[in-house]
Formats: sequence, structure tokens, C-alpha cells
Amino acid sequence: MRQVVLDTETTGLEVSLGHRIIEIGCIELLDRRVTGNHWHHYFNPEREIDAGAYDVHGISNEFLQDKPRFESLAEEFYEYVRGAELIIHNAAFDIGFLNHEMTLLQAPQHQPLEEICSVLDTLLLARQKHPGQKNNLDALCKRYDIDNSQRSLHGALLDARILADVYLAMTGGQTSLGLDAEQGSEADLEPVEFKRRGTAASLPMWQVDEASLRANREYIEFLATQHPDPAWK
Repeated sequence: MRQVVLDTETTGLEVSLGHRIIEIGCIELLDRRVTGNHWHHYFNPEREIDAGAYDVHGISNEFLQDKPRFESLAEEFYEYVRGAELIIHNAAFDIGFLNHEMTLLQAPQHQPLEEICSVLDTLLLARQKHPGQKNNLDALCKRYDIDNSQRSLHGALLDARILADVYLAMTGGQTSLGLDAEQGSEADLEPVEFKRRGTAASLPMWQVDEASLRANREYIEFLATQHPDPAWK
């Protein structure tokens, strides 16, 4: 079974106010195994980012100026997710924005995502399993002992990685979290280790492809120019 854990970042909260997607992060699972076939891109939204949204994800207008527009990667994205079960936390938000982006392209051949994928909303699943409790991603990380210490700011790819761990824990765990990724050489891959809270045992490594590493390095370098504090370097 192919599943894609997906998250987005946007310029604001309301599609009706003209807000746009600025980042998409996807993690592929095959038979509950992370494959390493990730899909991650930033986008130029051609509009300003709300101050409240910037406070959440830290992605600035300046950083996005030279990024591609969604339209240039729309077909690639739709082919990547086609036929998969999408795993999304608060799916109505992300699906609403993604479908809106396709509407803006005025491309009738592109169907709504719900017509080419099935969608599992982990927020609804968590509310069924834990009624009356907080079920945001941070609360679920705490409940299922998933280390989210790297999540000082939201980010689509990081949040998708964390959600993949939460989903697998919430639905019965996983026999193997190892990656079979073969993208790039070992020297090009920088593993990120996720540990369960309060234990010395670590889950197997996530590996990130070179394109995602390059985007992350570019973002960190940009932040360094805006915040000349050695902590950014």
C-alpha cells in the first residue's frame, strides 16, 4: 500500500483572502515503511506573507523571491501523489489550499485531489482515539513519545516526518523504520536521528535526499544573512 504523509506551509490561514501555498513536504510510505522517496519544494506565492504566518514558520518573502511558482511543479506534484492515500493532519486545510492552487491554474484536466487520492485525516483519527484531549501535532508527539525537539518553527518536510512517526505509532507502530533510499551518495546524505523521549534507544535514521538538503542549506544561509548571530551558522 502506498501512502504519502503530506504537510504544507502557507502565506496565511484563509484561501478566501487570497492566501497561497509556499511549501509542500511529502514523505512516502510503502507498506508502512519509509522509502526515502520524498517530495519537497518551496514556492513563490506572488503575494506577501502575513506576519502571523511568518511567526509560525519563519519563511520570509525575501527567501521565496527566487523560488519557482506552483504552476511550474503542479504536474510533477500531482503525479507524485496520484493513487496514494494521503496522510494529513487537519486535512481540510491542506486539501483546500492545494485544490485552490489548481483552480488558479485554470487547468480543467486536473481533478480535485480527493478524486485521485484517498485522504486520511490524522486529526480526526486522533479525536476518535483520544476524545476530549489536545490532539495537535505537539500534543500527539508527547502522547506517543515522539521527539519533536527540532520543531522550534513549523516546516512542511519536518512536520511531515514527525507526522509519519506519529501516524505509525497511533496506528500500531511499524516493523521497520529503516530507509531504502538510494538517492545520492552516502556522503551527500545527512541522517537525522529521531529518539523516543526518555529512552536511550533511537529509532532508525531518516535520510534526506540532496535536493531537500540543498533547499535546507539555502534557507539556513539566508537566515544567517538576516540574523548575524553565530547560532545560525
